[in-house]
Amino acid sequence: MVTPVRVVIALCLVAPFVAMLWVGSYAKTDPVVIGIPFFYWYQMLWVLISTALTVVAYQLWQRDQRARSASKGGASQ
Repeated sequence: MVTPVRVVIALCLVAPFVAMLWVGSYAKTDPVVIGIPFFYWYQMLWVLISTALTVVAYQLWQRDQRARSASKGGASQ
């Protein structure tokens, strides 16, 4: 079943793929940050963002699973 929480989970997991596949958005050298061209630091920033989004998705998934198991357990008693 599709729930708003599962939609958020999917968006968290899909966002990094979209960001990296849309090469035209970061295929440039400016702005340079501490001597590193945009192309490189943008990708490295997405490593951190992807990690954070994956953690959020995992925590939401765990919460959703606990809620589902609690609702199934409560309905059968």
